[in-house]
Amino acid sequence: MFDGQNRTHTARGLRAPSLRGCAASCVATAVVVSLAGCSAVGTAHERQAPLPRAGAPALGPAAPREKRGTTLSRALRPVLPRGDTRLAVAVLDLDSADQEIASYGKSATFETASIIKVGILATLLLQAQDEGRELTVDERQYAEAMIRTSDNYAADVLWHAIGEAEGLGAANERLGLSSTRGGPGIRWGLTRTTATDQIRLLHAVFARDPVASARSSQGLNQASRAYIGDLMGSITEEQDWGVSAAASRGSRWALKNGWLQRSTTGLWIINSVGQVTVHGHRYLVSVLSGGNRSMEAGISLVERAARAAVGAASAHARPWPQ
Repeated sequence: MFDGQNRTHTARGLRAPSLRGCAASCVATAVVVSLAGCSAVGTAHERQAPLPRAGAPALGPAAPREKRGTTLSRALRPVLPRGDTRLAVAVLDLDSADQEIASYGKSATFETASIIKVGILATLLLQAQDEGRELTVDERQYAEAMIRTSDNYAADVLWHAIGEAEGLGAANERLGLSSTRGGPGIRWGLTRTTATDQIRLLHAVFARDPVASARSSQGLNQASRAYIGDLMGSITEEQDWGVSAAASRGSRWALKNGWLQRSTTGLWIINSVGQVTVHGHRYLVSVLSGGNRSMEAGISLVERAARAAVGAASAHARPWPQ
């Protein structure tokens, strides 16, 4: 089933026709989709185009060093799963002058399960910005339940409110996501994405630029970004797993997890995305996995991959010029 608690909320400001049964319908549809449709994890470890930083000075050529993707690939070797389990990882050091995403399994796509809830909220906030308004009381109630407790009914309502896959696609284009496709109909959990696209979404939320997006004039404003970050930093205790395992003890983190078991195979999709702080450096981390034999095995894989990714990124730390 899709993760999260299916709590019932009363909608006063939103109409959600035929959505009270959405969570059950979404679950029933998701679990019958075969893993055979998943593309194989790629093995290329190519460098990604640097993400923009407003006002950053131009940098001269860096001394030759191992490519970030190569470092990440090497760090992941002890972690890589055997058999049919699939893994993709991406990481970005927000406090490095060289704003470059390192990725493993760059082109591999995975079904999101509930990590798409960050994208749903970002889309809702962009639409509200376009309309020159704040979120309504009901929208905030649903948004908070959707992120903090991974509530599926709240996601059903807001998925409908944003215009489902079409609305999500328009927001993705504005935020620079190029390989994410919304799930069919009401099945938001079947949205497909890449680890690199999830880093780009996180960058739109957590970067320190005045407006962090591929098209800055159309990105999330500071209030919207702070709202998403606050919710991701205050999820319920039982969902504190995944990329948060890579954070330094006592440091702040913000995340969203997704988990989904397939009825056809009994195998699990386990995903985790977010920001962690390690020795004063902030890292964006995205770990996507499929074909896990259990939820526990998937969580262990994701956490080990997150630690390896941050370790690899820290080897390339390069401070901003003063």
